[in-house]
Amino acid sequence: MIPKTDFPPVDAGGVSRLEAQGCRAADWSRVRISPDTDLTLIQGCRFYGDVNIGTLRTDDDNPQGLYDAVIRDCSFGNNVYISGVTGHLRGLTVGDNAYIENAGVIEAEPGAQFGAGTEVAVLDETGSRPVVIFPGLTAQLAVLMARRPRWAERHLRPMLEEALTISDKPVIGAGARITGVRLMRNVRVDRGVCVDYASRLVDGDIISNAPGNAAAYVGADVDAEHFIIEDGRVDSGTLLRNCYVGQGASLDKRFCAHDSLFFANCACECGEACAIIAGPYTVSMHKSSLLIGGQYSFFNAGSGTNSSNHKYKLGPVHWGVMDRGVKTSSDSYIMWGGHIGAFSLLMGSHKQHPDTSALPFSYLFGTQEGHTVACPGLMLSSCGLMRDELKWPKRDARVKARLPLHDNITFDVFNPLTVQAMMRAVTLLAELKNTSVSSQGYHIYQGIRITPKACDRAIKYYCLAIAKYICGHRTAEETDDTFISVTSQNPADYEWRDVGGQLMPLDVIDNLCLAESPAALKEGLDRAFAEYRAMERAWIKAAVTPALLEKLGDLDKAAARLDKLTTQDRETYLETLGRHNTGLEL
Repeated sequence: MIPKTDFPPVDAGGVSRLEAQGCRAADWSRVRISPDTDLTLIQGCRFYGDVNIGTLRTDDDNPQGLYDAVIRDCSFGNNVYISGVTGHLRGLTVGDNAYIENAGVIEAEPGAQFGAGTEVAVLDETGSRPVVIFPGLTAQLAVLMARRPRWAERHLRPMLEEALTISDKPVIGAGARITGVRLMRNVRVDRGVCVDYASRLVDGDIISNAPGNAAAYVGADVDAEHFIIEDGRVDSGTLLRNCYVGQGASLDKRFCAHDSLFFANCACECGEACAIIAGPYTVSMHKSSLLIGGQYSFFNAGSGTNSSNHKYKLGPVHWGVMDRGVKTSSDSYIMWGGHIGAFSLLMGSHKQHPDTSALPFSYLFGTQEGHTVACPGLMLSSCGLMRDELKWPKRDARVKARLPLHDNITFDVFNPLTVQAMMRAVTLLAELKNTSVSSQGYHIYQGIRITPKACDRAIKYYCLAIAKYICGHRTAEETDDTFISVTSQNPADYEWRDVGGQLMPLDVIDNLCLAESPAALKEGLDRAFAEYRAMERAWIKAAVTPALLEKLGDLDKAAARLDKLTTQDRETYLETLGRHNTGLEL
């Protein structure tokens, strides 16, 4: 619907002037122009239907005017510049100071949803776990939709009507700049957003929440359909189908994705993604990498990282989860389903559907037969672990752009989820040591192979890490009264979960899923995020028992030993690096 204006239709003198400048109209009575407009700035245009044009003035610094364009049922704000439209503009409302040049077809059809309401078939690809995308979607809400599909279908979807309602903001926002676009159909471009030489954009929304310069950008040769790009960047031949690109995320260098979600500060180039939930800081930078049917966060994919989600029997029904902080080596492969524990390093080929979620900070080696050999806890001695924790907040593009933060992110490497897993792993590995080994010398846990030596080392490393965690929080002020507001459970019984980068007890998640509106759900998530430290302190106070302290021994000495291990690892690495660099010098 084109908004009406108080402008009068162009008078006979104006019509003569415009026709002398090469303009034509099917019905001049339906063309309304601000009386303050300099008509010399409208040349070579053809008008069809209802056309409203705001004030245009000569300005050497900021070009204005309508030149060489076919315009159908459009409304333009003040000070716009439209030039060289080889196809047509149709059904658009264009904000003040917008700029469109050298475009093909840009049009909006009645009833267009601009990407909102698109069902993204994440994880198993069959559409049984759809995530509905809309402006303001968060990593937390997406994970809840995908991981609790019955709740999403019965409870959440009926509440999303307001979120999916199309607002009346302009199709082309104030100050937007569109250059060289070949086709843009049913795509809304927010205020200040630049779209430069995109190839084909269909059914989407490019949103900027930045208070200053727009954080959203779409660049050359991008081909996207059924999408929302919210404060993210998509450039250089990227191909998207049914995707959401969130705040601070960047897709570049012909990256190809369908039915996938990318949240805060993801960086993906060259490779492919299919049916994934890329939680905060998911990184894939190589041509030969394929991420498929998985949930990731703080993930780093090595070159040639690959996965598959079916056994060519019932279709792509398998999917998996890589807990936060997982890295994959070059040419690693995993056959879903599976679940990889936090901050683990995956190497080789894994075809037996490994579940190592109970063994975080592991080195995981794939054998030639596709079995998984685990060295639990070995990552705890890596100097890169603490570097990761420090680098992530510094690289938060959302903060640099002063954006209102949609995704809630807990950056801690040692946190109730990973420490709880390590506590249980110590007991698990101690029991495993009492079992007999296989003929190949392995203890077997859920198909995972672990040597007796690796069990002993893992117990030691896990205990050192637990001690360091307790030391780091021992002097924290114990104000644990606020946690009661989000959960009524005994803190010692908390089952912690990572929901798209936000850590919270399972009891909190269950309570949040009773919310009666998306706004209430978001408010609850934000509240749980704000009270994370209080809940963490309450959990520590309840979980650190005298028996555990007795097992850990002197906490300060244990923490110092772990620090010494990481220091030694760093020194060894730098020494080796120095030798390599010396050998390469001229």
